[in-house]
Amino acid sequence: MSEKLQKVLARAGVGSRREMEAYIEAGRVSVDGKVATLGDRVEETALVRVDGHVVKLAAKESRVCRVLMYHKPEGELCTRKDPEGRRTVFDRLPRLDGDRWIAIGRLDINTSGLLLFTNDGELANRLMHPKFEIEREYSARVFGEVNNQMLKTLTTGVELEDGEAKFLKIKPMGGEGLNTWYNVTLTEGRNREVRRLWQSQGVEVSRLIRIRYGQLHLDKRLPQGGWAELKLEEVNYLRDSVGLKPETQTKLSVMPERRNEKRAQVNRIRKAVKKHNQRLQQSKRR
Repeated sequence: MSEKLQKVLARAGVGSRREMEAYIEAGRVSVDGKVATLGDRVEETALVRVDGHVVKLAAKESRVCRVLMYHKPEGELCTRKDPEGRRTVFDRLPRLDGDRWIAIGRLDINTSGLLLFTNDGELANRLMHPKFEIEREYSARVFGEVNNQMLKTLTTGVELEDGEAKFLKIKPMGGEGLNTWYNVTLTEGRNREVRRLWQSQGVEVSRLIRIRYGQLHLDKRLPQGGWAELKLEEVNYLRDSVGLKPETQTKLSVMPERRNEKRAQVNRIRKAVKKHNQRLQQSKRR
């Protein structure tokens, strides 16, 4: 039975369904030698290429859904590769055999805390979709004078450049002087939304940590830069929250973390050396 091309690619772990739709529209996907168009349907026997590379299609029930909880430190980018050689959230993750991790949402470079990864593109796509209204909770240290009227405004609604936004809940957590901590909850993942909401009231967020995604809380035993695989019941909680069938098993077959970290360090050194050599060549030409 045929399925939509973007769904098949997402299940194969190439990216989220939304990303695959963009790939198809950009002409980066071909099916049996022909450039694909949005709306195409394919069967498991089709020869699918993305950017010229053959994609190994996964059968509907063949993939075991896996989810990682990652404690993101400040300073890491939520991207697979950085041209400047800076550390990314993927550098420390365990390697999957014939599969890849997909980030469920993003955190900006100056935000730390809970970040989820999965090998299931359909699960990632649904968890990121606004219609499912998955709660995200952050611990924010705010610098500036905050009064009750500002808090009321932030829970009523503020018009940002990309539309109205608000916090569902704001819980004062104490502090000293003009540095005050608040736990804030919202159901969207727009770019820098928490920071922009506070900025609309004339105050700045000096530190931001995501502490909860849905009912999953950041494990306090997890060090910054550390990861842990979610248990089967936690995976099925996420799947149930977006209307997907439960898994019956979960098994993580990965490369040891130390080897993966060492590989990432070597890659960063190579990039830095290459960049240094390029600068030397440019200076010699001058």
